[in-house]
Amino acid sequence: MQTVPVTRQHLLGSVIAVPPLARHADLTLNREANRRIIRHIEAGGVTTFLYGGNANFYHIRPSEFGAALDLLAEEAGAGSLVIPSVGPCYGTMMDQATILRGHEFPTVMVLPMQGVLTDDGVATGFRHFVEAFGQPSVLYLKDEGYLRPATAAKLVRDGLVSFIKYAIVREDPARDPYLSELLGLIGGDLVVSGIGEQPAIIHVRDFGLTGYTSGCVCLAPDLSRRMLLAVQAGAWEEAEGIREIFRPLEDLRNAIHPIRVLHEAVALAGIADTGELLPLMSRVVEADRERIASAAKALLAAGSTVLS
Repeated sequence: MQTVPVTRQHLLGSVIAVPPLARHADLTLNREANRRIIRHIEAGGVTTFLYGGNANFYHIRPSEFGAALDLLAEEAGAGSLVIPSVGPCYGTMMDQATILRGHEFPTVMVLPMQGVLTDDGVATGFRHFVEAFGQPSVLYLKDEGYLRPATAAKLVRDGLVSFIKYAIVREDPARDPYLSELLGLIGGDLVVSGIGEQPAIIHVRDFGLTGYTSGCVCLAPDLSRRMLLAVQAGAWEEAEGIREIFRPLEDLRNAIHPIRVLHEAVALAGIADTGELLPLMSRVVEADRERIASAAKALLAAGSTVLS
């Protein structure tokens, strides 16, 4: 596992995979299944792993947090960057900072809280966590009411942010006043698109973001990596063609639930048994499994064709 500070070169060098965290039926961590997922992604040339919403770090037990960190650090390849998450509650993230100091992760992501917050309060909490952890951390912008662009920009200017995961969903991603305001304050060097392949081309081409995160990269890592290379080369037609291959599974994620569908897709494609979802989440209903399996296997096959 890489332990050097995160730079823009990390964001340029790999798609940021956002995998599920596999568990047994009794909800304990499944080391072998998580190893299989990591090896599959690494085999496709993807070397950055962000364990956040898809891994359901929102609901991880504090007593299990250290064991999860150990598993991820031990199973990742020597050249891979692994980014776990903390929070979203203030008390949780501050206690997790103490555990993180016993590990060598160069950054972590602070999960966004919803509802019980204020703009200034979020900024103060993020600042407190970074000071306790001792490393700049990932700021996750998922909802417009979470932080004002000016507040997020101040955290960046104060050296508290390793990068920003921008994931505010728009009906038309090309029209985004919040993102435009944010980039007018800090530029796009430390901002990545955080909603998978579908808006990534617009975010990189039209707004100047540096890279993108992906959940479906877990099925076809080399295909996603090739899309990143096409985007960076300005080969927009090639990038659009690859993006369309991801669309069927992404459409199911949007229609049903992004976390639950990805969790099931990785298992149904035969990559690894992801097992049970940690409550307060639950697995997809049986009626949806067949179409998820079809889309997942088709994406895996498309990625395998690329690898061959």
